[in-house]
Amino acid sequence: MVPQARNKARQAAPWHILGLAVLSGVLASCGGGGGGNGNGPIAIRTLSDRADLVSDGDALVEVTAPPGLAKKDLTMKLNGTDVTSAFVDQGHGRFLGVVAGMNTGGNTLEVVPNSGFPLGARLAITNAPRSGPVFSGPQVTPYYCATPTQQPQSGNTPATNASGLSGQPDANCNIATETKLYYRTTTASSGTGACSTALPDPAWNSNGVTGVIPPQPTAPANPCWKPYAGGTPSDIATVTTDNGQTLPFIVRLERGTMNRGIYDIAVLFNPANAWTAVAPQAQWNGKVYYSFGASTGQPRRQSRSTATAWSALEEQLKRGWLVASNSMSDSLCNSNRVLMTETVLMMKEHIIDTYGQVKYTLGTGCSGGSINSNMNLSIFPGNLDGVITTCTYPDSETTAMEVGDCTMLVEAYQKPQMLTLWTTTMGLNQAQINAHKAAINGHVDQTGCQAWFNLFGSNGKAGVYNLRQVSDQVTGAITQSPTPTNNCELPNSAVYDPANAAGTATLPRCNAWSWAVSIWGQVAGSPAARDTRDNEGIQYGLRALLAGTISAEEFVTVNELIGGTDRDTTPRAQRSIADTDALSIAYRSGIVASGANLAQAAIIDMRGWDDSLITTPPGSIPGVTLFGIHHQWYSWAIRDRLVRDAGDAGNQALWRFARGAIAPPANMSAEAFTTMDQWLTALVNDDTGRSLAKKVRAARPASSTDFCYLTSDTSQTTKVFDQATCDADPFLKPAASPRQVAGGPRSEDILKCQLKPLAQSDYPPGAFTPVQFSRLQAVFATGVCDWSKPGVGQQAAQSPLTFKAGPGGQPLGDAPTSSRL
Repeated sequence: MVPQARNKARQAAPWHILGLAVLSGVLASCGGGGGGNGNGPIAIRTLSDRADLVSDGDALVEVTAPPGLAKKDLTMKLNGTDVTSAFVDQGHGRFLGVVAGMNTGGNTLEVVPNSGFPLGARLAITNAPRSGPVFSGPQVTPYYCATPTQQPQSGNTPATNASGLSGQPDANCNIATETKLYYRTTTASSGTGACSTALPDPAWNSNGVTGVIPPQPTAPANPCWKPYAGGTPSDIATVTTDNGQTLPFIVRLERGTMNRGIYDIAVLFNPANAWTAVAPQAQWNGKVYYSFGASTGQPRRQSRSTATAWSALEEQLKRGWLVASNSMSDSLCNSNRVLMTETVLMMKEHIIDTYGQVKYTLGTGCSGGSINSNMNLSIFPGNLDGVITTCTYPDSETTAMEVGDCTMLVEAYQKPQMLTLWTTTMGLNQAQINAHKAAINGHVDQTGCQAWFNLFGSNGKAGVYNLRQVSDQVTGAITQSPTPTNNCELPNSAVYDPANAAGTATLPRCNAWSWAVSIWGQVAGSPAARDTRDNEGIQYGLRALLAGTISAEEFVTVNELIGGTDRDTTPRAQRSIADTDALSIAYRSGIVASGANLAQAAIIDMRGWDDSLITTPPGSIPGVTLFGIHHQWYSWAIRDRLVRDAGDAGNQALWRFARGAIAPPANMSAEAFTTMDQWLTALVNDDTGRSLAKKVRAARPASSTDFCYLTSDTSQTTKVFDQATCDADPFLKPAASPRQVAGGPRSEDILKCQLKPLAQSDYPPGAFTPVQFSRLQAVFATGVCDWSKPGVGQQAAQSPLTFKAGPGGQPLGDAPTSSRL
């Protein structure tokens, strides 16, 4: 079944090996168009994207014809209008040009020989507007555009974010594109008198997420980058690129909007020379470095990207890479992962149409940025050729399981029945109680779940709520804010309120599933989006019980108390029940990261320590923030999916460290970048006929072998390749999750388990008293999880899917090809 799914993905997106022969002109893998070559009939193909996924009214197009034909012998027409002048003769019957002026919807591009021989060609092109969507379905509304300067809230209209652009947005949040030149000074970015690599132009006046992204209302006092106005400034730096070009360190910054997100594109630039998609400047190496923003959110306000700023990516820029980001591919700004993936596709098309053909695209990010990196690989194989991630998660949907389980467990632990059991009946002290919590949670201590509770426990709230936070990391005590809020970043009066469900039913809902209602669809008879949350049959603490770490009474009590949540994420006594349709959508679409799809890209995962808020590796860097949620086992969840679905994890390099929390040592980060560059270069140069997954493994450099830096290694320079030695370091060894303790697999991709009857024989003899077992029967009236079976709705990914026809999606199918006239 899995090999078939992989073949379907390749057939559905034959351009997924973008760059394998970009420079040679064998570009059938890149877009929609014929398969013709210089010796055959005339053929047309789009190089920047599939012909049915074009956006923004233009596309880089290749025409191939018999070698004897020159440009003067052909007429190219778009919807009947002559566009021959857009093409440049490349010789040997090959012509390249950016065809602009396409209509939204269907278009026809024709190539007609002026002599009438040979036969001409026709290609159907489907164009989407710059504001989107392309294949993600209807966009969420209301959505409030950014403005040149932040505007205050007015009644039910929220405050706007500052766009970083001077133009006013139109109704679709399009803002006129701007370009600026900056040069890098010779001042060092570290040491005495260091300059700042922060954006030289103000990025934010406010973004509504206090404490996540610091406001930057003005440019830094001592910027590393200064506006370039011409000439040769006395403090301008000089660089030599990977391809041997030596020139002043001047960068062209393009800022604009795409798919309602605000983007930055920066690349090394020579102001003295022209740059077109057909004739790029020589210092660009054709490589794209795409940065994804962290965290997770679903605001209804357009904003700037939170990804690593272009100004901090000096190593990439000076080597000749193009760097890009877009707020719609930031997890903090957008929780619709199909829309996010679509945004990356649109950005790549724009880059190709504007700057030229891409050799390969590397995605990178931490936390929510790692989610978006991996989900691009799964939702649209080939959108990225490789990823470098830190603080890695496989995807958002399965990560949400641990968030939900932890949130419910933290609440259960504070209920009087549980506290009385621990303190009065069992006579445990606080340290013993916390050890029992950790055993149920699967974590190194109790703070792993408490960290999830504080950072994302309310992220699933659909409407107005009062934030609950663990105020004491030792006892787990919870306090509640008296001030209501919501996750849409809108006035409370303008969003759904569960306390007045009927009166506010038509107002926006603010959780991730509602943000992606075009993907999931709505519950019958309700505006609420279908979702995948489910804990029916989950036996929390099962392995701790079987190991004798917790008592039978603790096991029974915690499973009685945990309950579940409703669609609004309001706690309830009943367990959570997923929508069956949502489960199949999650797997089919690749939203649950598919090992088979991940196997088709190069992956370097740098895994640090962030499993606790109180347990810190010896010698860690003072002042480095621990979030307590980036648990190490997630990297192994990805590995397990790869091994299960693809047969091995030969495309995943896992590099471990503990000092410095989630931030890798500088030498490791630098090595990851150069190693990935070598890996992808070898990949795109592989012109064999083997599968992409095999090519990725064959291209893997020996230097990418799994290794770790032991915690005792103060310099973090001695690589240890023996994995048993790495695992013996308590700060490198992966722990587990509540679902794994409940018996689930480490792959953690069973959203809803199949059930089997509760049976005494599944436990040690005499494990429960008759009363205790009767209580368990009441809790698990429908049965308990049968982890030996696949999850409900679990199936191989059929991605990429298109959601043009509605929620659920349909396979994208083969790319359009040109036909003869």
